[in-house]
Amino acid sequence: MPSTSATSSSPAAAQPPEAVRRRRSRALLQEAAVPTLVIVSLVAVWQLAVVAFEIPVYLLPSPARIMADSFKHAGTLGMHTLATLKTVLLGFIASVVISLPLAVFITSSKTVANTVYPILVLTQSIPKVALAPILVILLGTNELPRIVVTFLVAFFPLVIAIATGLVSVPADLIELGRSYRGSRFQLLTRIRLPYAVPMIFSGLKVAVTLSVVGAVVAEFVNADAGLGYFIISSTAFFETGLAYAALIILSLMGIILFQLVVVAERVFFPWSPSNAAPVAG
Repeated sequence: MPSTSATSSSPAAAQPPEAVRRRRSRALLQEAAVPTLVIVSLVAVWQLAVVAFEIPVYLLPSPARIMADSFKHAGTLGMHTLATLKTVLLGFIASVVISLPLAVFITSSKTVANTVYPILVLTQSIPKVALAPILVILLGTNELPRIVVTFLVAFFPLVIAIATGLVSVPADLIELGRSYRGSRFQLLTRIRLPYAVPMIFSGLKVAVTLSVVGAVVAEFVNADAGLGYFIISSTAFFETGLAYAALIILSLMGIILFQLVVVAERVFFPWSPSNAAPVAG
C-alpha cells in the first residue's frame, strides 16, 4: 500500500489528464502572450515617435505607412516573397541532403575528419558576398548561383551539429551495440542517429534561418526577383516603406520556417529531449 508521503510527493501524477493539458495550454499561452505584448508595445512606441518627432518618411516610415504600402503593393510583394522562398527552400534542402552523409563520412575516422574539416573551414572563411559575383560568372545569371550561395551559408553549421551529435554518443552504448554484434550501419541507424536527433534539429533550426540570410545576400548581387532585389530597388527610389515591408516579411519567413522545424521535431521525434517543456506549477 503506497504511503501518504509518496502520494503527495507526485501531485502531477494524481491529476487527471485534462487538468495537465489545461496547465500546459496556459503555460503555452503565457509564453506567447509576453513576446506578443513586447512587440505590440515596440510598434506603438515606433508609431508615436515617428509622429511626435515628425521623422521624414524616407528616413523612417511609421508602421501605419508600412502597412499601407504593403497592402497597396501586395501583389508585387507576394511575387518577390515566393521567389525568395523558393531559393531558401532549395538551398536549405540541398544543405540537408549533403550535410547528413558528409557528417557521417567525417565521423567515420579521425583521418577523414582531419582531412575534411580544414576544407570545410576554408569554404566558410570566404565571404559569401565576395563569392557570389564569381559564382555568377561560373554558373550564369540564372537562379543556380543564388541557390549555391544559400547552400554554402546553411550547410556548415548543419554539418558541425550533425557531426557533434554523432560523436557525442556515450561509449557504453556503442560497446553495448558491438556486444550484440551490430554492424557499423546498425550502430549508425539504431544508436548514433537517434542519439544525435536533438543536435541535428538544433543544426536544422540554425540552417533554415541562415538560408534566408543566404538567399537575400545572393539576391543583392544577382537577381531580377526576390525580396533582396526588391529592397535594393525600393531604396534606390526612396520607397523606404516598401523596403521595410520586405524586411518584415523576411523576418516572418525566418520565424515561420524555424517553427516548422520545431513542429517537425515534435511530430516525428516526440521522445526527443528538446521537446521537454517544464510546466509551471
